[in-house]
Amino acid sequence: MSEKIAMLQPISDDQAKLIRSLLAPGFEITRVNGRGIDDLKAAVADATYAVWWDVGVPDEVMAAGPKLKLIHKWGVGIDNIDIPAAQARGIQIARTTGSNATAVAEFTVGVLVALARRIVPAHLSTSAGGWEKNEISRRSIIVSGKTVGIIGMGAIGQQVAKRLAAFGCPILYHNRNRLPAAEEAALGATWRPLDALLAESDFITLNCPLTPQTKGMIDARAFGLMKRGALLVNVARGGVVVEADMAEALRDGTLAGAAVDVFEQEPPPADHPFLHRDNVIVTPHSASTAHENAARGIKHWLGNIERVARGEEIPAQDRVA
Repeated sequence: MSEKIAMLQPISDDQAKLIRSLLAPGFEITRVNGRGIDDLKAAVADATYAVWWDVGVPDEVMAAGPKLKLIHKWGVGIDNIDIPAAQARGIQIARTTGSNATAVAEFTVGVLVALARRIVPAHLSTSAGGWEKNEISRRSIIVSGKTVGIIGMGAIGQQVAKRLAAFGCPILYHNRNRLPAAEEAALGATWRPLDALLAESDFITLNCPLTPQTKGMIDARAFGLMKRGALLVNVARGGVVVEADMAEALRDGTLAGAAVDVFEQEPPPADHPFLHRDNVIVTPHSASTAHENAARGIKHWLGNIERVARGEEIPAQDRVA
């Protein structure tokens, strides 16, 4: 009899086919049709394992899965699952550490270049029959040589630093734990206290997790420390930024532009202030979702599920609880 792995949000037929092609004997996946609590509760009712990413997993979902041994994140952010509840129920939690670092780093650098060079407004204007070459030129910024501040120097932040080094950008970073000197040297990165990083950077990228320490970290005070005309990329979590304060920074020119892949509420409401500005690039939490990267992530979480099935420990870097 196969052990069931519940996928806790809708997946495409292509994704399901890929997952099934990688399943070891003795496992099967089940798919949900919706993202509501009742959908998730039904999915875990007879599941031994579950995989989640964007949709949150509260205690009432775990309570509906009496056989659950492991809930695995397809990604790295763990702010949307009730960890104490899982611990109380003896359910392990793990994540796919590092599996999406390349995809997110490429996306980060891509949207930063697009912001600086006004690529999206140039495309929209030209496709609509315009030819705003002078206006685009006047408002474009060269990326090369600009100081970039990376907040969060984990696997993703380090990959961002490596790519921006090719642009000749001085790299500053802020992280909960400072890297060893040899790693800083290899990355060409210099640690700064957060306030100093904000004040010195031309461009800022958010690549940190959402924790009690980072929630609301980029607020009106933080924007007040930034260089006027800075650019900001958020591929971390919406809650790291106080969105109302960021909207004001965009209006008053503190920020010349921003790229936002994550929102406090996802999807954002139709009247969200980031959605209708020509100096903001908005995307649907898709920094890590390159199709070519999918198999890597699937193999990662399937490997940990197989370990648990064999009674083995999950590697320390993936183990959350």
